[in-house]
Amino acid sequence: MFLLFALAQHNVFVAASDVLELGDSDFDDTVAEYETVLVEFFAPWCGHCQQLAPEYETAATKLKGTVSLAKVDCTVNSETCGRFGVNGYPTLKMFRNGEDFAAYDGPRSADGIVSYMKKQAGPSSVPLHNERDLDAFVNHFEASVVGFFSSADSSQMAEFLKASSAMRDSHRFAHTADLSLGLKHGVESEYVTVVLFRPPRLNSKFEDSLVKSDEAVSIASLRQFIRDNVFGLCPHLTAENRENMRGRDLLVAYYDVDYLRNIKGTNYWRNRVMKVATQFQSQGLNYAVANRAEFQEELEEEFGLGPADGGELPLITIRNREGQKYSMQEEFTRDGKSLERFLEDYFAGKLKRQVKSEAAPENNDGPVKVVVADNFEELVNNPSKDVLLEFYAPWCGHCKSLEPKYTELGEQLSANTHIVIAKMDATANDVPPTYDVQGFPTIFFVPAGQKDLPRKYEGGREVNDFLNYLKEVATHPLILEKKKTRDEWTGKEAKKQKT
Repeated sequence: MFLLFALAQHNVFVAASDVLELGDSDFDDTVAEYETVLVEFFAPWCGHCQQLAPEYETAATKLKGTVSLAKVDCTVNSETCGRFGVNGYPTLKMFRNGEDFAAYDGPRSADGIVSYMKKQAGPSSVPLHNERDLDAFVNHFEASVVGFFSSADSSQMAEFLKASSAMRDSHRFAHTADLSLGLKHGVESEYVTVVLFRPPRLNSKFEDSLVKSDEAVSIASLRQFIRDNVFGLCPHLTAENRENMRGRDLLVAYYDVDYLRNIKGTNYWRNRVMKVATQFQSQGLNYAVANRAEFQEELEEEFGLGPADGGELPLITIRNREGQKYSMQEEFTRDGKSLERFLEDYFAGKLKRQVKSEAAPENNDGPVKVVVADNFEELVNNPSKDVLLEFYAPWCGHCKSLEPKYTELGEQLSANTHIVIAKMDATANDVPPTYDVQGFPTIFFVPAGQKDLPRKYEGGREVNDFLNYLKEVATHPLILEKKKTRDEWTGKEAKKQKT
């Protein structure tokens, strides 16, 4: 009886999912019924898809009645997935009125998906008619961009609306044709057309709460204005905006950041970070605060910082645009002096970098060399050798399918002293920033003498495909050995170990 009840409960749960399940037979007809749909193309074995699944379900429930979310299993619906160019998982795309509108490149958390997709519904810029509208709009958790214009048929307003449509997925926009609404914010004429209002929760004596632009409005100029000013001196880093802050030299203070229940306590530490940051503003480093619990997994994996480290005091890390990582070992002091010393040492080049790496294998004589972060310089950046390097993930089905072919390639090229066939677990080792690894497997050819210019391999994945490619790009002519059996390779390695 209990089993039947459990099964009934399970069936109720499955039936209650707010994610539409689509396939080859009903995809087009179903998607065309909705103004806006976010579709996830996935494979059940994909680790990233498994991580996304609960977030996606939660987001679908929160967005019910506003925007629909759907999913397509590409292992059983290959026609649809092939039609939309899906070659990695998960792939997320937005559809409007049945048409493929744009790739989704927003956050992968439930709240991030909800925030992103809400901006896809309704107008890209909210019309404001009075001061009450304006005050309500800018009194928001996120930054607000408001255009002030002299009339509804202003050419500048038309440009602003085009720009808001292009950037609606990243920022909040509003506009008004009543210039008087901007008087109390210093908008005295149409020469100041756009004002960026920082979130009230981030107001500080260390920077202005709003920034005005007097440039002519265009998509390019507005995009640049927002990019230069939206984060301010020390923004709140979240899972939703982290991608927008990538590619910067960034210091982050991790602690109990809570702008919903404890604004004052959160800004107590943020103000101490900002006070020190103002002393180093000309050095090109960016600053942010973040909730430690939200990023605890990353802190452990990237910096080796566990839940007990630092207690309730902020933990300080730096990651620069080259991917180099540093963490402050000294305890954060309330007077900010420890942070000052850390930054002085950072800018003086005195800090030791942190590197995530597996242990290098004791025996690395196989046909495919194992690369880890600690031996990357030795094996991949050897200036005299060409290297074909596969970045893989242990759970990746495509990687497992490639493995025997990649091993055979290494066996056939074993007589070549100037070429290395290698692989690296990208989930367990830091990947150098010059390698754009977005999915698995990703393969690069790293030519001898040009280690700063790795070339992404885009060819086929059969042994002959690799051989034909290497014949064209290798520094030295290839020497091909006859195919060896696994037993022959095992015996050869055993013999080496004995000697």
